[in-house]
Amino acid sequence: MRKLPPLTAIRAFEAAARNENFTAAAAELGMTQAAVSYQVKALEERVGAALFVRERGRARLTPLGARLLPSLSQAFDAIEAAFSTYEAEDESLLTITTTTTFGNTWLAWRVGQFQMQHPDLAVRLLTGNELVDLRAGDADVGIRGGSGEWEGLECHRLFRASFTPMASTECIEEAERKLGRPLEPADLPDLQRINASDEWWQQWFTDNGVSADERVLRRPGVRLDSQANEGHAAMGGQGFALLTPLLWAGDVAAGRLTIPFPDRLSSRAWSYWLVFPPERRMVPKIKRFREWLLPEIARSVEERELVAV
Repeated sequence: MRKLPPLTAIRAFEAAARNENFTAAAAELGMTQAAVSYQVKALEERVGAALFVRERGRARLTPLGARLLPSLSQAFDAIEAAFSTYEAEDESLLTITTTTTFGNTWLAWRVGQFQMQHPDLAVRLLTGNELVDLRAGDADVGIRGGSGEWEGLECHRLFRASFTPMASTECIEEAERKLGRPLEPADLPDLQRINASDEWWQQWFTDNGVSADERVLRRPGVRLDSQANEGHAAMGGQGFALLTPLLWAGDVAAGRLTIPFPDRLSSRAWSYWLVFPPERRMVPKIKRFREWLLPEIARSVEERELVAV
């Protein structure tokens, strides 16, 4: 355990000694002249010797004060350099944590645009469904799905999550060939569905007036751990998956996925959110990312709504 005098008193002494003036030291430290004088006096009492000879308009160092000043100034220089190095490194790298689904289907396709607009900034993307401790500095910002109620974080709503069945064009064409007619919502309980026992299927059936008994809802089949994996399985012809249209707009446009019922959307009481500690909202890299992401999301939402019309 270090037996150090109070740091405030040491700072006051170092500033007063360097400036040879208590008033100038007070201005530098954002303190009153009386407060600087009080801290220096407390330090003198701690070491048991005078550090200054007070003269009109000047604070002249005693031999002891003159001996202490170089070492203390060097120590403060080292502390300042340590924090400056950290701040420089911290400002040069933006770490984003997000869900596997959002990262793979939307952000990874666009984050390069942000980095190209800010070539001085490196970007690291961490994807996973576990919550990362942003306040501990494990990442700078997060994009999460949920209610927007995370204690100690500032939350900006990006868009409300909705879902509807999607499948590959070949999968839909094969189903319609067997049916001998266009696909209807009531056909889906009897077709191959990815994560067939997921409660989201029950909601979509209910929202669209489709009757599905317990046997249908508990049907065994492929079960995957994220919408990202479900979407890729659907592209691979493995069946119908419930997916969020905004996140898969690129794959729909490219023909890798098809939405058979684009006007039949279900939604839950949760959204995607941009989150970060409120005290870091004006950190330049976080501010720059926020100012890029919010309009970019709004543009995606607008494009999706125009396609759906």
